[in-house]
Amino acid sequence: MNPSPDTRRPSDSGGGLRAALVWCVAFVLICGVVYPITATLLGGLLFPQQARGSLILRDGKAVGSSLLAQNFADARYFRPRPSAANYDPKSAAGSNLASSNPALRERIAADSAAIAAREAVAAAAIPVDLVTTSGSGLDPHISPAAAELQAARVARSRGLPLAQVQALIRSHTLHRTFGVFGQPRVNVLELNLALDALPPAAG
Repeated sequence: MNPSPDTRRPSDSGGGLRAALVWCVAFVLICGVVYPITATLLGGLLFPQQARGSLILRDGKAVGSSLLAQNFADARYFRPRPSAANYDPKSAAGSNLASSNPALRERIAADSAAIAAREAVAAAAIPVDLVTTSGSGLDPHISPAAAELQAARVARSRGLPLAQVQALIRSHTLHRTFGVFGQPRVNVLELNLALDALPPAAG
């Protein structure tokens, strides 16, 4: 009786381990080194302003970003939407409160009363974006209606003709992207900087 041949295959575990290590190193280099460097270089080349945070410079000094809201409390300026993050870019967040939440209702009622008194309008006339926060809490835009509501107060505080302030709002109104996406909007920081660039009111 002939002995049965040994049909076992030699172990190739060493080769499989080497292949796994090679692929692991390759993906680390591609995803962790090559891709980030390429994306950073291309971003800076193709979109230099956005790659630097869309910073707005005045006299060589950064005064803010067109992507982030700032809190303007002075009566001479337009105000942005309220912020659940207190306008802190490191704490971007919405309030996460449902529309039925009593705390949200109380906050909106208080804000509506304050805006109505500040702008000398009825609470029912206040655009909804002036009393609601965005998902990030840092939305730099308000609606044209929200800007128009504040125009009389800004014009009065600066001693400017109302028509001049309203024209400035219209010139800074951005329309729907490609005529389809989003809503008409006004960047509050850019509008306020344009106000500061106006010549002083006579008298």
